[in-house]
Amino acid sequence: NDPEYQSKLDVIKRILSQLKPDEAFFSIDEYGPFAVKRKGGRKRVGPGENYVIPQRQKSKGWTILTAALELSRNQVSHFYSLKKDTNEMIKMADLLRQQYRDCRSIYLSWDAASWHVSRKLIAHLKAANEEAVRSGYPLVWTAPLPAGAQFLNVVESVFSGMSRAIIHNSDYGSLRSEERRVGKECRSRW
Repeated sequence: NDPEYQSKLDVIKRILSQLKPDEAFFSIDEYGPFAVKRKGGRKRVGPGENYVIPQRQKSKGWTILTAALELSRNQVSHFYSLKKDTNEMIKMADLLRQQYRDCRSIYLSWDAASWHVSRKLIAHLKAANEEAVRSGYPLVWTAPLPAGAQFLNVVESVFSGMSRAIIHNSDYGSLRSEERRVGKECRSRW
């Protein structure tokens, strides 16, 4: 339903087909918010081990994972946050500029969420590009995905695998239980 569907797709295909070794292309998105609690699904357990998921359990909180998958190097950069907004996209852009400082240009590709195309973000990237020339950072370009085409966002496959392998197979420790464990260890040493 995006009238610019084909032109946006053509831009992405052109960038990827001409990507040079000193350039990087990132598929960026957010996963969540998701509750921090035991989840059902496949679980790897040892022989004789039982894994039980309580029918009623209290969530230990929630979080959002913001991630960028660099397509040619197959590397993921990520951080956790409590928001999906322009400031988080600025944080991601700055993180990638720093991590890929040896690149001449980096391309950021994401879906049509409002915080991915905000004026504040565009202004930040413009200022970052002005600084890049003076300070040796890569130039940052955007390659937005067509609206309604989240299936083209490659980082979604990372989220799918991560969800099955990590989130659904974790028995999350809480901060309080970790503090109690460390406190007991400290007391036993005295």
